[in-house]
Amino acid sequence: MAIRVTEAKKGMVVRYENDLYQITRYDHLTPGNLRAIHHVYFKNLKNGRQKEVRMKTSDTLDLVYLDSREAQYLFKDSLGYTFMDNENYEQFVLSADVVGDTMQYITDNSTVTVVFCEGEALTVQLPPAVVLEVVETEDAVRGDTVSAVQKPATMNTGLVVKVPAHIKVGEKIKISTDTGEFMGRA
Repeated sequence: MAIRVTEAKKGMVVRYENDLYQITRYDHLTPGNLRAIHHVYFKNLKNGRQKEVRMKTSDTLDLVYLDSREAQYLFKDSLGYTFMDNENYEQFVLSADVVGDTMQYITDNSTVTVVFCEGEALTVQLPPAVVLEVVETEDAVRGDTVSAVQKPATMNTGLVVKVPAHIKVGEKIKISTDTGEFMGRA
């Protein structure tokens, strides 16, 4: 389905130049008494590359409909991250370029939502918050607990988060996937 560039919104997935792209940013500019200019920022869903395109108001984009399914994260190897579809037990691989930093929030054997387009896996969709275990952090020094002192803590996935001084190794904490910040104990 074709939409006009003026209807484009951040997060939409479109087909442009025979590739699938996600719109990461959209700017509408009207310089003085000239015609409107639309700057659309794309992220290629196959290789993760960024692209900026300048378009006219009359240009169109082909909107793509997505399907999401539950899948289990199995392991990482030289090809990328391997997942298994929970419905038909089919395995598929997503490259590190496409998945990016989202794998820091996913533990082994956890269930995640994977976005598909025309039967092909595109990316992983994270929940708003995840629960991870602290595997390394400094001990609190007596007197530091009075103020809002924060210290770095390494999670079981390798993610480093600033946490309050009272958090110890072995505790499970809730982390926002949008900001990467500590939300509380789990």
